[in-house]
Formats: sequence, C-alpha cells, structure tokens
Amino acid sequence: MGMGAGRTLWRLALLGGFLVAATAVAEEPPAGADRSQFDCGQVADWAPPDTPLEWFERSLWANHCYVFQARAVRISIDGVRTVALSHEVRDGIEREEARFLDGPPVVFERRGRIGRLTWTSGAADAPASPAGITEHLERFYQLSLGDEARIANRQAVRLDIEPLDDLRYGHRLWLDVQTALPLKQQLLDEEGRVVETFQFTELQRPRLHGGGVLIDERRTPPPRSWEPGWLPDGFIAQPVDTRSRRHGDSVGHRIYSDGLATLSVFVEPLDEGRARLLPGLHRLGISLAVVRHLSVAEGAVQLVVMGELPPRVLVQVAENLVWDEGAQRR
Repeated sequence: MGMGAGRTLWRLALLGGFLVAATAVAEEPPAGADRSQFDCGQVADWAPPDTPLEWFERSLWANHCYVFQARAVRISIDGVRTVALSHEVRDGIEREEARFLDGPPVVFERRGRIGRLTWTSGAADAPASPAGITEHLERFYQLSLGDEARIANRQAVRLDIEPLDDLRYGHRLWLDVQTALPLKQQLLDEEGRVVETFQFTELQRPRLHGGGVLIDERRTPPPRSWEPGWLPDGFIAQPVDTRSRRHGDSVGHRIYSDGLATLSVFVEPLDEGRARLLPGLHRLGISLAVVRHLSVAEGAVQLVVMGELPPRVLVQVAENLVWDEGAQRR
C-alpha cells in the first residue's frame, strides 16, 4: 500500500538509513508468473470523481499511472528538507526516484508493480491495492471534501481523512483537480496538530502512461517463528519482500498497514558485532520506535516496532509478540 510516490519514497529512504527498508518486488516477474496488468489509458475515460472516497481511489491509481517530475519540500519537527522526485513506467514496471537537494547527497530508487491488498493462499481474494485499500479504508476513517486551493501553481481539492478511533493519526490531502495526484499531504496527531507536511512546489507536465502497469502476483506469506499477538483494528500484513541484501534472512521484518498508517516489526539476533539499540522509546523524525531485548528459543533477539502511530499503540504491539510453542520470552 502507498500514499504517493513522494511520501512513499521519503519514508522508505528514512527507514533504510535506520534498520532495513522494504525492498521493491522483483523488476521482472519469474517465468510463468501471472502478468496481469492495469491499463492506465482507461483512467482518461473515467468520469470526474464526485465523492471523497472516489477522489481517494483516483489518487491511488494516479500515483501508479502518471509519469512526472517534481520538486517537493518536507517540513516536520526535525527540520526542512527539499527533494527532487520522478516517476515513470517502463515495460509495465514502475520506477520512482528521490534525490535529496540539501544535506548529504542521497539518491533513493524504488522499482515495483502494483501491489495487492494482503498475502493470500489458494484462491483467496487479494485485489490490487487501490481498489482494496479504498474498500478497506472507509471502515476506519471518515473522509470528507474541503475547499479548493492553489498548490504548486495548480488547482487542488482538499480531502480530510479523520480516524474513527484514537489508534491512528489523521491526514489531509490536496489532490490535483486535473490528475488527482497528491500535491500536498499533512499528518495530524491525536490532538489534531500538524506534525508533518510534504508538499510539491513544482509539478512538471504530468502525463498519463499510455500502456499498462503490471499487478503483482499472489504471494503466500513466508514462514516466521513469531507474529503480533495484537494489532489495531484494520492493520493487515502487507505482501512485500522485506529481505535485506545486507542481512539476508537473519533479520525478520514484516509490514502492517490499514491503508494509510503503516507499522514495521523487526526481529534480529543480538549477536556480537551487530548494532544494538537501547531498549525503550526512540524518535526518528516523526516516526517512533519501541525497542525490546528478548530471550527466546533461538537465543537473544532485538525487537523493534516502529511507525507513525501513537506511542501506546507501538508499545502494545511490542509487548504482545507471539512466538511458536516452545519459545520462551523473558
């Protein structure tokens, strides 16, 4: 699941510098794999969105189907950063790039296909992300339309997304009237305060991709010796490859999302030579991370639960990890 090229890339780049980032699915499908695709050309024939939910779903398809270059700024409690963004589609594969324009010279690139809502086994339904997210989201958030505004020299409609409980944060989106691309995004905490703004300052002639974008094949969940014993309502496992070239299979990583909010769970052995984090609550920009050191059947491990969620939610997830029978926690 994702909320737009700019914010997705920024978030993955930030996570990549901390522990391990979720990797994009393979650039080319394996031989014999399902090559289902979404034809982006049909977006041009769709009627203009009318309801808040229609606007939201259109923005998700726009993120996959529009080719563009942009400049953006990110403002949060840890400062201001500027970034150059690009999104293109080649042979059905999306390619996104974020190039930071201040601070250390960093370039982050992601390649992938349109994901599915969750892992699946057998003939279980796993719709493509935009359709699945939209249907899933309205059970946990209230969506409403606000006034139009001018963002990056383009007309935009405001979409307010308010959580129906106190287990997640709220969002505001300003969507381009012409393309539905998100020109501005704000994250709001439990008190309704803006904790992050990500905004395009320039969007250079976006054009609709004329071909298709591949949809990821159905994926069976990989075996793990652990799983969360508690998650906020609506958070489901994401079918993404989270293996790290650096760590291989030694670091267990799963991603859970409700369509907007995302949390990551990392489990790695506490071997000598590995970096250790102090147990407790850590802040990484606007993200929070809860760290615990545990003793299980496999040995000593470090557990990290992180995301842009209320601290008590991350703590509760960290304190309720369930291990296979025979593993003991200390």
